[in-house]
Amino acid sequence: MQEGRQILVVDDDGEVRRLLEDYLGGHGYQVHTCADSTGMRQALQAGLPDLVLLDVGLPGEDGLSLARFLREHHDLPVIMISGAGSALDRIIGLEVGADDYLGKPFDPRELLARVKTVLRRYQRPGAREVDAEGGESIRLGRYRLELQRRQLYDEQGHEVELTAMEFDLLQAFAQRPNRPLSRDQLLNLTQNRDWNPYDRSIDIRIARLRRKLEDDPEKPQIIRTLRGVGYMLVVGPSH
Repeated sequence: MQEGRQILVVDDDGEVRRLLEDYLGGHGYQVHTCADSTGMRQALQAGLPDLVLLDVGLPGEDGLSLARFLREHHDLPVIMISGAGSALDRIIGLEVGADDYLGKPFDPRELLARVKTVLRRYQRPGAREVDAEGGESIRLGRYRLELQRRQLYDEQGHEVELTAMEFDLLQAFAQRPNRPLSRDQLLNLTQNRDWNPYDRSIDIRIARLRRKLEDDPEKPQIIRTLRGVGYMLVVGPSH
């Protein structure tokens, strides 16, 4: 269902911008391009795209800084593109909020496949329902998360007790299922602050959630660990 989906390409290389505009445009996407941070912010003010392709090595404010800005201000999928394709660069890109990372030079067919995959993650929310009182709930496998009441129920209708922090964390996951989320993103979404390497609060809360939700907390199937990236709530056939 790419028809009409809008992609914003932010890259200072005019040849790359033309390549992506032609190739992705030929596959049914509406592609807008700009060369730097100023152009990106102007484009966002005009209207939010469905996905951002963001070059790391931009002049002035670089792509890592812009990825952090996007994560803090907009819930948009971001794929980072960089000529520096080392594992460390990829990890840094994902930690600051990117959903995927691709090194240059790249095969346009691979980029297209990654675009489709990332967009699918944003199209697969947990099944949303409305309870008898009109409150919204999200189905998470055999659990039901009631957003208005801030409560979680199992398949027998028994409440699973959650602390306020645990609920906020589970809600952040439930609203972004099948999508990798870094510790930095999770802290920003739940406490409006950034993560540092000595902060274990997210890991501790996820461990507690796993003890409440998982059949085997040592082999989690609902909240998965993505090594070097963060965590992901798995919803759907793969769970």
